[in-house]
Amino acid sequence: MKNINFPLISVIIPTYGREKTLQDTLADVIKQDYPSFEVLVIDQTPLHTPETQAYLEELKTQAKFRWFRVNWASLPRARNYGVRRATGEIILFIDDDVRLTEEFLKAHARNYLERPDVGAVAGRVLNPKSLEEGDKILTIEYLPTEAMDPGIAWYYIDLTHTVKPQQVITSRGCNMSFRSEIFNKYLLWFDERFRGSAVREESDLCLRIRQTGYKIWYDPEAVLVHLEEPTGGCHDISTRTLEYQITHYHNHFWMAFKNLTFSESLRLFMRLFDCHVLGNPPCHKSGSLPKIFVRGVLYMLGFFSALVTLVQSIWSDGQIYNE
Repeated sequence: MKNINFPLISVIIPTYGREKTLQDTLADVIKQDYPSFEVLVIDQTPLHTPETQAYLEELKTQAKFRWFRVNWASLPRARNYGVRRATGEIILFIDDDVRLTEEFLKAHARNYLERPDVGAVAGRVLNPKSLEEGDKILTIEYLPTEAMDPGIAWYYIDLTHTVKPQQVITSRGCNMSFRSEIFNKYLLWFDERFRGSAVREESDLCLRIRQTGYKIWYDPEAVLVHLEEPTGGCHDISTRTLEYQITHYHNHFWMAFKNLTFSESLRLFMRLFDCHVLGNPPCHKSGSLPKIFVRGVLYMLGFFSALVTLVQSIWSDGQIYNE
């Protein structure tokens, strides 16, 4: 890729409640072997440790680093906040607990330079467990056809073990990039009605991107390690609460109400029940009747919560930040 006009990449990192892992993530970004990028940290943490505070203050002196403190916690809202302040031709999102190789940005950029039909790039996401497996790790060359079916794709798409570049239906939020015109020209934004961990907020955006004619392309060389820290992240509520569990179902139902046909929605609801309520693979949850009953109640509460969101959508477009 010598003598190429590299596009400016805006790396947006929403963060909440992370300290050492945030520092390590930023260190990996700053040392990227890429000539043109900026880093935007959307910081939702009320109070950092002295070490992290000092580290961020030091980075703030660098021209390519921008640090925004906000007094709320919402992942899709933080993404939108960052996009509206980014200046890059490519908008790239990573989590605040990832580790990168020095070629990471270059791998994302290559896809936009080589493929004008690509509007978004989904990168490969490894985790500590997959690294421990080493050569024993399961590998997939091409995803099954079910992985492009909006009704059931979410149970077939595997962006950890897949090793061949190919078109996909969605990305993973911790490793994804987009042409800036997705936001500036087509006016597609992250829906801030996705709650809790905001699961499916990236899938919702990707389903809408496909309507523009752009492809979402998976590149296994755009790889990072997601540490999957048990605490922190960009959740607006604790993962241990019933509210969090309800929002998990709410987000799946809301994505379906917005984007899927009736038959696609029905198949999603059935698979969601089979996996997350009954506990069948790939969820592998407890099959005890009391736990199934509780999960079933949460499933129904999530459904009715999404119906309320559907009614509210008559007067709300899901852009709380704009308000």
